[in-house]
Amino acid sequence: MKVFGKRPDGFHHIRSVMVPVSLHDEVIVEETDAGIQVETDDPVVPTDSANTCHRAAALFMNWAGAPKGVRIRIRKRIPAEAGLGGGSSDAAATFKGLMALTGRIPERETLLGMAARVGADVPFFTLGAPAMAEGIGERLTPVEWGVPFHALIVKPPFGLSTREGYANLRRGTGDPPVAAEIPAFRTWEDLVPAVNNDFESAWEGVRPEIRAIKGELLSAGARAAGLCGSGSAVFGLFESAEGVRGARGMLSLEDGRKLLVARNI
Repeated sequence: MKVFGKRPDGFHHIRSVMVPVSLHDEVIVEETDAGIQVETDDPVVPTDSANTCHRAAALFMNWAGAPKGVRIRIRKRIPAEAGLGGGSSDAAATFKGLMALTGRIPERETLLGMAARVGADVPFFTLGAPAMAEGIGERLTPVEWGVPFHALIVKPPFGLSTREGYANLRRGTGDPPVAAEIPAFRTWEDLVPAVNNDFESAWEGVRPEIRAIKGELLSAGARAAGLCGSGSAVFGLFESAEGVRGARGMLSLEDGRKLLVARNI
């Protein structure tokens, strides 16, 4: 992930390749008589209008005029403040649930516009295919992906603030970067050198645990490793499920870490 200068609206220009993986929350959308209700099994996740699913439902219902009310139940498996896009993917699932519930299907640009109003990463999860994200993350270009991988994700016992991460980078202001060549990932030789994330330097002096976890994953056999989004989770990419199983046995859990397993889909 590359982070460039700050835009006039206060957001930063970014460039990142995003790939959907099998790790997911469960989002259940049900019609009710009136209003928007959000329920979740994670006390850290808000249930009011600050919740991404709540915002997605409000936008869709205003556009569609239906349903009159909705209940959204979220069973969390993706940890919060990990850089894994849990809230964004839940919002995308809410859009899909409401489309199935009402039979109202917005035009692609209308849907992506609503998704971008909820959050910069929501359009990606709405499309659900490998893409290069630019702008603040809402401009998506499909990329060729031919590298199956298995991932071991280590979530340390702390979260990280995206806002603080951008502040630590001190990128200043600037025009949009020059358009990039669209990458293609056909082999591991294409993928490994492309795994890098500017946010790792943002947390270098604050959270040395991130570098340590990355080193442990590489020592355990990962072909590549890096920070997930703005953090705090760190991923290692392996060629096989057997490689992930072997690495799990080599990593310590004594400091309260959580280990999550996923594969690209």
